[in-house]
Amino acid sequence: MLSPVVTVSIFQKQPDPKAFLAGQVIFEEGQPGDEMYGILEGEVDILVNGKIVESIETGEVFGAGVLVGVKNRTYSAIAKVDSKLGFLDREGFLFAVQETPVFALQVMKSYSERLSRLQHII
Repeated sequence: MLSPVVTVSIFQKQPDPKAFLAGQVIFEEGQPGDEMYGILEGEVDILVNGKIVESIETGEVFGAGVLVGVKNRTYSAIAKVDSKLGFLDREGFLFAVQETPVFALQVMKSYSERLSRLQHII
């Protein structure tokens, strides 16, 4: 599996990371989306039905579902602290997967683990 350092380097290759202040909404449950995110600096809360179900940190990824066929966001993401996020659209994601195939495995692992945790909460 990729280390957080390698994950961060994949997202750092993208221009113009997005900065979010603590408490700022990154996206909301039910919204359409066309980007996934990687945390370059900071921490992000993941919420379902308005409840925090997990906090993720530098080197972790989120929001990939919309790049692989999920129509709308299945959870909300809010910056827990001031954070800097890299992002990939579908083209960038496919390029990252071609350049670093194990990146796809990390994204699938992250998505699967998050889904499993949510199933245990609900």
